[in-house]
Amino acid sequence: MSKKTYNVESTNSGFANGISTHLANKITKEGTIDVELSANEKEEIIIEAAEAFGQFLDALGVDWRNDPNSSDTPRRVAKAYVNDLWKGRFEALPGITAFPSDGYDGIVQESGIPLTSMCSHHHQTITGRVSIAYIPGPNGKVVGLSKLNRIVEHFGRRGAIQEQLTVAIHDAVATICEGNVGVAVQIDATHNCVSCRGTKHQGASMQTAKLSGNFKQDSNIRNEFFTNISIASRNN
Repeated sequence: MSKKTYNVESTNSGFANGISTHLANKITKEGTIDVELSANEKEEIIIEAAEAFGQFLDALGVDWRNDPNSSDTPRRVAKAYVNDLWKGRFEALPGITAFPSDGYDGIVQESGIPLTSMCSHHHQTITGRVSIAYIPGPNGKVVGLSKLNRIVEHFGRRGAIQEQLTVAIHDAVATICEGNVGVAVQIDATHNCVSCRGTKHQGASMQTAKLSGNFKQDSNIRNEFFTNISIASRNN
């Protein structure tokens, strides 16, 4: 089986929840989505972002150049965004191998996938768990279980609002799991922008779900999906 690269992007490039303009421009230039930014190209982004973040600290009255704890903060922050916090904006989703379902027509589900993201409004962390399920059709395909984790990482490591993130993960799974007859995604997450600013309420979490196909049309299948989430949460 050979790996296949899928076009799973549905958001405008340059938006916080889309790929960066740097990667989008390279895709346009190369004429294929199967490209990546080089280490040198990422380093150029880090250098430019570090300079801009230093100016941001200046505007806030931070004497970061003379503070031994902050003297390298602009570069640290820039590296964190490019290599970790917003990693999904600077890297394409890796190629994925899909396999014939060999007659399996039940639910394929993974629950409790760790999510680390960042709200695009205040750049505060979003942390939680994602549950993903799909049902292969008669000639459908299945993917390795870890690929569902990779999809969550790909879209989670960006700026996001939870509602759109839920849809993005759903649509990517629907595209990659070819020939499916239903996809379901549920996210349960806490938002640091709620706990550290505004109302400053601790412990509140947000639940979102996107269901299609048999998950939306058949209440028994839908109930099985949510029951599986409850079982997985008890086992953790």
